[in-house]
Amino acid sequence: MAEAYGARSRHRYAARIAASGQSVNGASAQVADATLLEIAREAVFHLASFERPSASAGERRAADWIAARLEAEGCAARVEEERAHGTYWWPLGLMTLGAGLAALRGSRSMRALVGGLAAAGVADDISGGRLWFRRLLPRRPTWNVVAECGDPHAEHTVLFIAHHDAAHWSLLFAPQIPQFVGERFPGLLERSDTTPPVMFPVFGGPLLVALSGLTGSRVLRRAGAALALGTAGVMAEIGSRSVVPGGNDNLSGVATILGLSRVLRERPVSGLRVLLVSTGSEESFMEGMQGFARRHFPELPVERTHVICLDTVGSERLMQLEGEGMLWMRDYPEAFKDLVSACASQAGVELVRGLRFRNATDGLIALRRGYPAVMIGSISRYKAPANYHWPSDTAENVDYDTVVGATRLCEQVVRRIADDPSAGR
Repeated sequence: MAEAYGARSRHRYAARIAASGQSVNGASAQVADATLLEIAREAVFHLASFERPSASAGERRAADWIAARLEAEGCAARVEEERAHGTYWWPLGLMTLGAGLAALRGSRSMRALVGGLAAAGVADDISGGRLWFRRLLPRRPTWNVVAECGDPHAEHTVLFIAHHDAAHWSLLFAPQIPQFVGERFPGLLERSDTTPPVMFPVFGGPLLVALSGLTGSRVLRRAGAALALGTAGVMAEIGSRSVVPGGNDNLSGVATILGLSRVLRERPVSGLRVLLVSTGSEESFMEGMQGFARRHFPELPVERTHVICLDTVGSERLMQLEGEGMLWMRDYPEAFKDLVSACASQAGVELVRGLRFRNATDGLIALRRGYPAVMIGSISRYKAPANYHWPSDTAENVDYDTVVGATRLCEQVVRRIADDPSAGR
């Protein structure tokens, strides 16, 4: 990828080194927190002012704006077009509807076949797989921002990933649910370290339908029909809702990479290439990241690349996930998690540990490919991202101090790996 950016990137890097007048990895005056706060607020308030559903004109508008800001910070930035379906409610809704109808009217062999295919398709779709069912559905352009800073000559790379598209809201994501649990059952909340498996019924309905076909069980048939058709109804409800502003999810992550680009412009780093990526169509189950992976992972050797996903870092407490997965839980590598925790301590940033989410982020795509990866997010006092997929996810409700903390943490990780590229492995 270094060659793709060419002499322009190398010239900018050399100019920043010459202008800095200091050891690139050594201590110097930091970019002020007030400056990072201003960068974050400008980005979130501007980008939240227009709708950015996955694979849309608004998403493209956001990508162009982010790329221009990264260019202004001295990065070599571009917008790359990929292909995406752009929703998740249509694929999941169609598969579960098919399974539900087979349960109501199909023969045993039909239930086994349709239910089995639907269960396999759902499992693939929600787990960052090949997305084979989506190939049958219409597709359209989606846009990723890819920017390079740091040392373009370096053998080792740190890849930071955020996303700039926004989700539809749904009653399924009502913030009153975790609030109710936290207020009424504080002991349960205290003991909980994993979010509810909301996608289990999506997979379970078709699976029960398939099992009813194999066994002839009427109980499994009725349960499968109820779950599958209920899921299809929920997906229809999600698709009917409007797009949220997405201040926390995930303009806070975009703001973090913009702040990091300023930090690395003012205090350049040597011996490490830094890629700042903001994907499109993350909310349609990481389709933009899948496109980035197809295009760039062959040029990013696993043994020389670290990956940090920044997703929803604008709640009151910064955290890093132990693992994630909608169906199968996949843990992030311990060595890299420990390195990030140590960097947080050195940067004076509080970082919560011990949580696993039954969600999926762009970090999951890198994790499945074997990269040392971590996911940095944030939580409210109810152990959930604030205003998640809800109309209240506005620019005004982002905790910008946490965004600044995330930027400081990312800078510390960059400088740590620049000093020792084998760290965290």
